[in-house]
Amino acid sequence: MKKTYSIAILLLLFTVLPAEAQCAMCRAVLESEESGAAAKGINNGIVYLMIFPYLLIGGIGFAIYKLFQKAKLEDN
Repeated sequence: MKKTYSIAILLLLFTVLPAEAQCAMCRAVLESEESGAAAKGINNGIVYLMIFPYLLIGGIGFAIYKLFQKAKLEDN
């Protein structure tokens, strides 16, 4: 049974399909514009949207840390 899981994991690791990062319409708009302003705006938007999951996870982690510290101080 364990050997079957190992083989399945290896197959999944070595089976990689190429993926496009943008939809066809976004790519067409970005490639047609020569100044690059739209591409810069889209990249800034991606970074802006990427920040929030990290902030949420960091906030939850900090709250858990504070709870453990509070419980530790109460035990002493």
